[in-house]
Amino acid sequence: MSSTFSISDLSREFDLTTRAIRFYEDLGLLQPERTGPGGRNRVYSVRDRTRLKLTLRAKRLGLSLTEAKDIIDTYESPRDTGMQLTKFLEVLDVHRSRIEEQMADLQANLDEIKVHQREARALLGKVAASVPKSKKTKAQAAHAR
Repeated sequence: MSSTFSISDLSREFDLTTRAIRFYEDLGLLQPERTGPGGRNRVYSVRDRTRLKLTLRAKRLGLSLTEAKDIIDTYESPRDTGMQLTKFLEVLDVHRSRIEEQMADLQANLDEIKVHQREARALLGKVAASVPKSKKTKAQAAHAR
């Protein structure tokens, strides 16, 4: 593996747009060296590549970019591993609670939909039963079966 990468290299490897990589740079997640005229060329290190990989992993977990940056920055500090893992667990606990609340809300919503479907089917059945057979539409007759 190379010790430096261009923005195109990272874009291809992680299937990201160069714009997304520049956005991560603007947030301080990546800190490439600048080379060439006016510093227009970005040169990413192995450290930047690792930080990008960790950022994408955090996003897949549903963490915000701020949370991802906080966690990633913690691992680069000279502090002990216990503090780093404690911070990571705190962020994951908060995120897990948020997801569990969302799941409960979704389940309540789904349960309510099921109730409305049952009620609508029962009413449709009553309507279909009260219409003389000659006036039933094909759809009503099919649904009544």
